[in-house]
Amino acid sequence: MSTTEMDPLDSLLFSLSKTLCSPFAVFLQLQGCLICLLLALGWACAAYVRNREIKRIKDSMQRGNSFAFLCQDIMELEHSNQVNLPRVSVVMPLKGFGEHNLHNWRSQITSLYGGPLEFIFVVESTEDPAYHAVSMLTSELKEEVDAKIIVAGLSTTCSQKIHNQLVGVDKMHKDSKYVLFLDDDVRLHPGSIGALTTEMEKNPDIFIQTGYPLDLPSGSLGSYCIYEYHMPCSMGFATGGRTFFLWGGCMMASSYHLLSMHADDFRLDRYGVVSGLRDGGYSDDMTLAAISGAHKRLITSPPVAVFPHPLASDLSFSRYWNYLRKQTFVLESYLTKVNWIMNRALFTVHCYLSWGFVIPYLMAIVHVTAALRMCIKGYSVEETTFTFGGLTLVGCLAVCTIVELLSMWNLTRIEVHLCNMLSPEAPNLSLATYNWALVFIALIVDNFLYPISAFRSHFTQSINWSGIRYHLKNGKIFKIERSKDMGPTYTDLGGKHLGKKGAPPKLSFLSSLSRSFAQWYQPKKYDS
Repeated sequence: MSTTEMDPLDSLLFSLSKTLCSPFAVFLQLQGCLICLLLALGWACAAYVRNREIKRIKDSMQRGNSFAFLCQDIMELEHSNQVNLPRVSVVMPLKGFGEHNLHNWRSQITSLYGGPLEFIFVVESTEDPAYHAVSMLTSELKEEVDAKIIVAGLSTTCSQKIHNQLVGVDKMHKDSKYVLFLDDDVRLHPGSIGALTTEMEKNPDIFIQTGYPLDLPSGSLGSYCIYEYHMPCSMGFATGGRTFFLWGGCMMASSYHLLSMHADDFRLDRYGVVSGLRDGGYSDDMTLAAISGAHKRLITSPPVAVFPHPLASDLSFSRYWNYLRKQTFVLESYLTKVNWIMNRALFTVHCYLSWGFVIPYLMAIVHVTAALRMCIKGYSVEETTFTFGGLTLVGCLAVCTIVELLSMWNLTRIEVHLCNMLSPEAPNLSLATYNWALVFIALIVDNFLYPISAFRSHFTQSINWSGIRYHLKNGKIFKIERSKDMGPTYTDLGGKHLGKKGAPPKLSFLSSLSRSFAQWYQPKKYDS
């Protein structure tokens, strides 16, 4: 038996390890294992849906359809069918210009959709760097595509993005049957617009169609945190059909549900879509999802609606934090009492599950550290309060984590393969660029920070989005503040330059986070 005098810190560590083997602590650790397995199951189901589409495309190609990436039946490409395709207007609100924008815009306006198609780029002002970049692109392709640039001006009653979208709808062709809203960081496949339109034509009951991005991390921890944030959400979009969620980066709706601004008089603002967006709307997708739920309207997400989303090569951790802040802030906006209740439920469940996921790993660190100290110092089990039950729980958590990461890897692998099949002319995406050690770290970091960001959003009721500060009251925007010195020089994901002069120096993540906490009490002081 060892006679080594025990260090007080070691004694405290062993006691803590034993405490973490209490029934409640065991429950928390087993709960974490269950969360891992539920995530793995969700990703496995999503992978099944995406893989089924891959098999369908392969089968179609084996039957002689070389254009299976465009349509299921090659007869759809016959001239007699193409001339009857409905007109589609694509509205793209722009803000800033970054390293991936030009490639993304080209993928959008060089669609192989065979029907009448117009592209409407909407900017806040001609001073936006996006205006000059997209002007050059449209000039270059003016003989090939129908594209125009609209200057929307400043928003006064809603977010700038929604304002730009509504101005784009106002300017679209009077005969457009469908309108497709795209973010400027979406990289479309050649057949994406055709696939969305085909589904709308097949089922007139569809209110809105949507899709979801496949993040391509750039290598920084911030980019992996964004990838990890999106992956659990992707389950709700990989249904192959009906869903209850919307992604604002890709939304197609019937123009009748919005407005016909070119008609002699306005159509009925059906379901309150326009008024819901225009009158205090902050988030386009959350607002439309709330309207859809209130009126029991159908939202669908086709299995081919997954889009490569390259993240900025210099995406810093502070930019990730700003992005997370905007994502949690959407839960503070709402249209109705029912919508408020749903958002509160999402807020509560997401925060609980996030920290419920993280806490077992913190406990596992204690158990493993205690075991290592016992081995290094040569303590016997009898002279410590250490129990091997903690290591058993660590083993269970490790197995569940491996299962979870394998399921995430498999879904990403399948979506990468699907994207390569849907864009055969584009450079192949590769799973080899993903760093799975950083993915695991991002799982912990993102889930730890989500509740912090969510509570901060709840207590401040304001957000700085690309240099514009929005204030909410009763779930709607009631005040908009703009300042030349307010906000970042670059946007969060794409690293797009916003054209700001005299921008403050870039802050570290810790500085950004400390300022964020300070804003809980003095939001106006830290606007810059």
